[in-house]
Amino acid sequence: MTDDRTTLRRELRARRRNLPAAARIGGAEALAAQLLALPFAPPSGYVAGYWAMDGEIALHAWQLRLPKDCVYCLPVLHADQSLRFAPWRPGDALVANRFGIPEPALADASLLRPEDMSLIVLPLVGFDGRGHRLGMGGGWYDRSLAFRQRRPAPPWLVGAGFELQRVERLDAADWDVALDAVCTEAGTVDCRSALYA
Repeated sequence: MTDDRTTLRRELRARRRNLPAAARIGGAEALAAQLLALPFAPPSGYVAGYWAMDGEIALHAWQLRLPKDCVYCLPVLHADQSLRFAPWRPGDALVANRFGIPEPALADASLLRPEDMSLIVLPLVGFDGRGHRLGMGGGWYDRSLAFRQRRPAPPWLVGAGFELQRVERLDAADWDVALDAVCTEAGTVDCRSALYA
């Protein structure tokens, strides 16, 4: 793999887009089981996912199996260049944000801050076994979750992707927020020991 992040993003995005439909569906089901089995999976509270786009592994199977006292939320782009989160159930109104990603149509006053979440499942383009995540490059999650560089969970931060998005090593920038775990259809990488070693 090349160290150039732009090239790496292009390669990994092409890999996940080229997965056949059966692998995507099966992957989403297997991912749900991995997420629900996390040792820190909350029994209640706000949990955030994402709307899968561009070949990202889907979270619908996980959302439908969450404990009844968990409230599923989707990210919303905020004017301060960070993310907020909004409760969402299938059938609730959605609007496309400036990147064309659906997000709940709620007023700012109804949005939740990242600190209000018990668990946040983040999309990723690539990841390594130390909890380093390669995102799309906009920095939305890193800006929004920068407080996690100074304090422990919650919220717990879990990357979700297909196993074919794993790379041997990603070099982290100072602003990168490390993950507590990464879940794929093949298993879970617990990154906490790498973070605090």
